[in-house]
Amino acid sequence: MNRTVFILNGPNLNLLGRREPHIYGHTTLEQIRQRSERLAGELDLVCDFRQTNHEGVMVDWIQEAFEEGAAVIINPAGLSFHSIPVLDALKVIHTPLIELHLSNIHARDALHRHSIMSGAVNAVICGMGAEGYSLAIRAIDDLLRRQVDHN
Repeated sequence: MNRTVFILNGPNLNLLGRREPHIYGHTTLEQIRQRSERLAGELDLVCDFRQTNHEGVMVDWIQEAFEEGAAVIINPAGLSFHSIPVLDALKVIHTPLIELHLSNIHARDALHRHSIMSGAVNAVICGMGAEGYSLAIRAIDDLLRRQVDHN
């Protein structure tokens, strides 16, 4: 069984720790990457952690995950609310797929309240800040283990 998880991060997340820390916290994406890779290693997962500011690159990465049979954790950031190409790419993923948001998007302004990605994923984690990544990695591990138990 493939134990690779792509952790895909969308636009502006490269500015975490500096961009609106009252919403997104003070933890940088590099710190999140380091913690994610460490936890994934402890769980015997291979972590492929990426960030892009470009919609087409995100689509390419989702398709790459599909081709490799990898699980996916995606924080689509601003793409969450309007990107039909990202949504359509996510629909081909048949491995565990989790949508992640640092903030509680349901408590935000109307523009940031409804992610169109949510209908295509196994689960959504939001509002847990940087700790959401650890929760998502543990959830991916659990979903992968359940797949093995059912086969």
